[in-house]
Amino acid sequence: MPSPKAPISVGVAVLTLRVRPGEPLCRLIPAGRFDAPRGAMAGAGPWNLTPGAAARIIAANATRSADIPIDYEHQLLSSSDNGEPAPASGWISPRSLVYIPDGPEPGLYGAVKWTARAGAMIAADEYRYLSPVFPYDPATGEPLDLLNVALTNQPGIDEPIRAALSARFKPHQEIPVNEVLKKLLQALGLPETTAEADALAGLAALKAKADAATVEIAALKAGGASAPDPAKYVPVGVVQEMQQQLAALSASHADDETGRIVEQAISEGRLVEPLRQWATDLGKKDVAALKAYVAAMPAIAALGGMQSGGKGPAAGHPQQSDADLAVCKALGLTAAQFAVGKLER
Repeated sequence: MPSPKAPISVGVAVLTLRVRPGEPLCRLIPAGRFDAPRGAMAGAGPWNLTPGAAARIIAANATRSADIPIDYEHQLLSSSDNGEPAPASGWISPRSLVYIPDGPEPGLYGAVKWTARAGAMIAADEYRYLSPVFPYDPATGEPLDLLNVALTNQPGIDEPIRAALSARFKPHQEIPVNEVLKKLLQALGLPETTAEADALAGLAALKAKADAATVEIAALKAGGASAPDPAKYVPVGVVQEMQQQLAALSASHADDETGRIVEQAISEGRLVEPLRQWATDLGKKDVAALKAYVAAMPAIAALGGMQSGGKGPAAGHPQQSDADLAVCKALGLTAAQFAVGKLER
């Protein structure tokens, strides 16, 4: 099965989608070309909801068992950073999604069940707008799915929310200094806070000096000159020990980096749990190849857990693994289409 031509981005468009109490359907994504009035949390518009893109989103949601959440002010995207809860203001039935191409406000619609609290605030005009969260194809701008929606009063994005989303999709993780690196830094006379690049540069300089000393000693011996001053040179045994420590540090760092990349990819929805061991083995052999693979995969939060919610497959659809479901989502295929493709192979 062919892979996507380009990595999938996750865009958050905060749009002027007015909530109208009492209507059976709410517009979730506008039809045609649209943009966020004041920018987006991640990625950049314009976006373009075509009839084909809408059909793929509807098909992808037709077999889902869990409802699509509506939160307050995009708290689902910020909760991991600010530690605050993300209560729902409403729920969208994934099987209610429908594309309405005509009328004054064409677009993707869905049936919303508001909570009592949210319903009261909407009725009191305390909240007015909806803001969809969706992955999209950066080449065409077509939305690929509907991850969640926020109830908001901002028809644009403020910087604190933008920064929270940036941290959500590009988390910074501190890597603890391991014992090998501590000993190496101590041998070099450097503090533990020294950056890895500086430590490796120090080792390279030390090795260069040792190599130069070896060449000079050999030349002096060949010329019959007097023995060099030992205080000016590093003993060969020290150099060899440093080389062994450097090799151990490099291997340990590669394993640590592979584990960090795999864990981050799974937490971001770029990698599913069944592929953990495969990705770990790939990283140990070629960490650059693992980075390239992860970078090419979509960062979709909805793939962070089981897509079926622990329930069996829908009637007429074969059982799929989490890895198959990730591929279906990235390519916009239904379960039946994916199964046919596997049989044809």
